[in-house]
Amino acid sequence: MKETLSFIWSRLRTKYGIVLALFVLWVGFFDEENSLLQHLQNRQKLSQLTEQEAYLRSKIISDKRKIQELQTNLTNLEKFAREEFLMKKENEDVFLIVEEE
Repeated sequence: MKETLSFIWSRLRTKYGIVLALFVLWVGFFDEENSLLQHLQNRQKLSQLTEQEAYLRSKIISDKRKIQELQTNLTNLEKFAREEFLMKKENEDVFLIVEEE
């Protein structure tokens, strides 16, 4: 163990080892586009975006199903218009009941 550490230390003390160590430090921490911190932030953002993509795909599927249902069934279309847009027929009164918690 001690021999391997001394071997590594002797290799790092050369000019090539020093340049390599500086390069690793520069790329790992100081480079704005390729740093380890930027890499971790990008991975976190990617996971958030994949979760958002899955949610939006399921929302698109449910909305397509709802649109298909509204286009084929006039009763459902009337019900949707009354509930969402508070539409009413001629000579008809609409009472809106709001439940308080």
